[in-house]
Amino acid sequence: MVRETKKIGISIVITQGFRSHEEQDRLYEQGRKTEGRVVTNARGGESYHNYGLAIDFALRGKDGEVLWDLEYDGNGNGKSDWMEVVEIAKSIGFEWGGDWEDFPDYPHLQLSFGLSLADLQRGKRPPE
Repeated sequence: MVRETKKIGISIVITQGFRSHEEQDRLYEQGRKTEGRVVTNARGGESYHNYGLAIDFALRGKDGEVLWDLEYDGNGNGKSDWMEVVEIAKSIGFEWGGDWEDFPDYPHLQLSFGLSLADLQRGKRPPE
């Protein structure tokens, strides 16, 4: 995905990958029991991040700044760079959190390999 986005003049940064159950629980508490806004509805074990199957991304601007701007068009082709990244990600099999109706998560991409969270919780893993 990083190589494909570079080909069209978009630089991205992976801001998060694997997350431990404890880290996931800390994020879940944010906005509920600790300072900040709610950023997830998933507790430890309820996120594809906890199984190494999800990433969060952002755009890297021309000056190296990290951007979460869904409208930014750094490559100047008249299209949102964010949505171009999403299109590329989907073309190689990622599911996009921005498609979730109940709690859209725009930086989130996951590869489920057809496995549900229940499958993962029972110990199933993608083929190697």
